[in-house]
Parts: sequence; C-alpha cells; structure tokens
Amino acid sequence: MSESAAHPREVLLGAQAGGVVLPVCDHYSGVEARMRKSLALQAEMAQEFGACVFDVTLDCEDGAPVGGEAEHAALVTELALAAAPGMRVGVRVHPVDHPAFAGDVVTIAGRAGHRLSHLMVPKVESAADVREAVQALNAAGAEALPLHVLIESPFAVHQAFEIASHPRVQSLSFGLMDFVSAHGGAIPAEGMGAAGQFTHPLVVRAKLEIASAAHAHGKVPSHCVVTEFNDVDAMRGAAKKAAREFGYTRMWSIHPNQIRPILEAFAPDERQIQMATKIIASAAAADWAPVSFDGTLHDRASYRHFWHVLSRAHATGRALPPEAQAWFAAASS
Repeated sequence: MSESAAHPREVLLGAQAGGVVLPVCDHYSGVEARMRKSLALQAEMAQEFGACVFDVTLDCEDGAPVGGEAEHAALVTELALAAAPGMRVGVRVHPVDHPAFAGDVVTIAGRAGHRLSHLMVPKVESAADVREAVQALNAAGAEALPLHVLIESPFAVHQAFEIASHPRVQSLSFGLMDFVSAHGGAIPAEGMGAAGQFTHPLVVRAKLEIASAAHAHGKVPSHCVVTEFNDVDAMRGAAKKAAREFGYTRMWSIHPNQIRPILEAFAPDERQIQMATKIIASAAAADWAPVSFDGTLHDRASYRHFWHVLSRAHATGRALPPEAQAWFAAASS
C-alpha cells in the first residue's frame, strides 16, 4: 500500500499505530451501590456520546471492609462480568505486599480477566513490584491483561522511568494523598488541595517526573484526584492544568460530578478540531509532504500532533467533521 492510500494513523505513527488510546477519565468507586450506579452511568453516557468515554475502576483497596476482602473481590468480579457490552471496566486490587493481593488476583483476574480493561495495582514502589504483579496475573491465566500502576511515594517517583518501561504497564497514575503523607508533614495539607497541588514544588516535581516517564515509554499518564468533589470550578481548573500544563492525558474521578468536567478539560475545542482536520486532510492530499497552512509550515512532526488532537476528540465523544469521521470509521473497521 502506498503512503497516499494508507490511513493517517499508519503513516504518522508507524510502529506505534497499534498503541492503545485510553479514555481520558478513570472513575473510581468501591461501595456496592456506587459501583452499580457508576456502571449504569457509564452505559448511559456511552449512548449519549456514541462511545465509552470513561473507564469505571471498581475498587478493592479502599472499597473492601477489613476482613471482608474475599467477599468484596467476589462482588467486583460479578459486577465486571455483568457490565454492559463494550464498556471498559477495571479493578483496583490491594498492593502486592498486602495479604489480600493474591486472593484478589486469583478471584478477579482468574474469573473476569477476559472482561477487564485493566488491573490497577496501588503503591507500586519499583519494577520488582510490577514483575510480581505480572507473575500473579500470568499464573491466574490473565496473560493479556494490561497493568495500570499507582505511584504514591518519593521513592516510587524516583523509580518511575524503570516502572514505566515494563511492557505490561499501560498507564501510570499519581497518588497525591499518599505522596504528601509520605513526607511526614514536610508538605502542608494545602498540597493535597485542588490549588495547592499545582504550586508546591515537591508535588509539582513528582507530577512532572511521572508524566515524563510515561511519555518516554509510550504509556498514559493519569492525573490524581481532586477531593473537593462538589466544587465543579475547582475540578475544572485542576483538570485544565493537568491537561494543558502538566502533560497528563487522563485523570481520576471519585464522584460522578467530576466526570463531565474532566471530559471537557481534556477534549480539544471546536477550533482545534477544525484546524487539525484541515491540516491532516491537506497533508494526505500532498502525500504527506510539507504543506503551508495559514502561513505556517507543517510537516510530519506537526502532523503527528494534530492526529493526536483528532484521536483525543474521538475518544472524548466530540463531534468530528465528515473527513475525520471517515478516518476513524476506517480505523475501527
């Protein structure tokens, strides 16, 4: 196939063309009633947007009552298996050094691994923890299940590049609350807030290290929570900063009120979508040679950027011009 006839994704991303594009929002819930509501909302919004626009991650680490870990693992397994077709459902298990970890993996990955979009492992400190998790998944028969990992300590931040290099790791998340707590009071409580987490130097440094490590290895950096879940303006502001200034392409939600602000903040606007469509269309018409657009020279480096803009628009359910719709219809066919 000539380049002029090839799909833009194949031309511009090459060997990366098969890489996964994750929804920009990862919604967490661990109480049974909230987990069921989250799954119902996911299916409703998929109907609204025409795509599954956020992941639901069912939580064992914070959701399971002490002493009831096995029962909670069985519950989230049944919920995952009963999710609507086409919906992306993951599970956060206990850390690898927790007594419940092995049982979580056997029950959840062993029974529902084929149905899960990912398994989130919290409190990952090193690549050794990743290897231990992978061995447990493989032993449970979930060899293809991607790992998402949660980096929550200063030491883990130092190991972020090595952690991100493991081929089973698909996404790195930043655990803000535990990271701040790990500093023994050296970071004030404001460092956990919607505003303070973007100004304290140690927190800012950790966020940038994790984002950089993820991008260096082609993984997805996922931004931490905003605990002021009833403050939509705070949520919207934090999401915009994460997406536009800190290099994150995904963000956690811990309340249904946070999902739409995350989608809005991480989605390209109408002007960006129109520009990206015109530039990619011009590039394809020129057989991917450099083109001039509104007095600016563009080549394959900028073409890749604008293709990512369109991919993000598609993943967030934004309306696309007819030309772009055709590209994504072809990509999924």
